[in-house]
Amino acid sequence: MKAITIEWRHLVEKGNTCMRCSDTGQALNLVIEQLNKECRNCGWRIDFIETPLSAMDIAESNSILINGAPIEDILPGAESGESHCESCCEMIGTSTNCRTVEFAGDSFAAIPESMIHSAICRVAGC
Repeated sequence: MKAITIEWRHLVEKGNTCMRCSDTGQALNLVIEQLNKECRNCGWRIDFIETPLSAMDIAESNSILINGAPIEDILPGAESGESHCESCCEMIGTSTNCRTVEFAGDSFAAIPESMIHSAICRVAGC
């Protein structure tokens, strides 16, 4: 069986994560659950790694790596950006920006299911 490794990196402060990372995590969990069922018949296994980050690593927060590559490197035309994140500001006590993903003319604070699904399927070749 072939494996695809999905790593979700996100800020964790006192056991909590910010709202946009939380939304990305929920989307990611739904996609992994769905693809584990769909891809098993094609000989694929989805492995999941969750990497909690400190405030010192905020620039890496809210990121998804697929077999070590950021989602924005997998989807043509996608790129990372950043925007102010009130949730992170409240968590770490200072004004801060968080990662976003820019794709197809839109900026996403939380990475949507459709992007995650497309990127994983692109890597799997399905």
